Amino acid sequence: MIEETGIIRAVLEGDTESFRLLVQRYQKPVIRMIANLINDRHICEDIAQEVFLAAYKKLPSFDPARSSFSTWLFTIAKNKSINSMKKKKILSVSNPPENPDFSEPADSLIRDELFVILDLALKSLNPKHRRALIMAEFENLPYEQIAQIEGVRIGTIKSRINRAKHRLRPALGDIQ
Repeated sequence: MIEETGIIRAVLEGDTESFRLLVQRYQKPVIRMIANLINDRHICEDIAQEVFLAAYKKLPSFDPARSSFSTWLFTIAKNKSINSMKKKKILSVSNPPENPDFSEPADSLIRDELFVILDLALKSLNPKHRRALIMAEFENLPYEQIAQIEGVRIGTIKSRINRAKHRLRPALGDIQ
């Protein structure tokens, strides 16, 4: 795997085709993060395209001393998702993961019901708490990176995640 700073340097020196390597590396994680914030696959892909276009245009402003490229890119993705939700009033926040192989139809119904309950519970959260929880639990990002993406201290992220989990427990308590 070619180092990101080398790819970025090549793009800034005029090798625009090298940017494709960054897109290939981050396309799936960016789409997955957006999909966890909004629940429309077509909009997710549109937002992801906007994210990569914005990243390409703003690449000269990227400062590796301030953050990693992934943190910078996820910050753009978060902001584009928030802007899209404000514009289009998108309400759904969860996207079920790839369908596991359930052999029993009852299992499929239970799974679908679980996702409906989870979606409703996530919708009830404060957007800042929801974003922090999604990045931590669904995207498995470290708290330090989430803090950078959100532009707050790590203690604030820990508090937001804790509050989100505390609010979700009653809604999800009956599910075992």
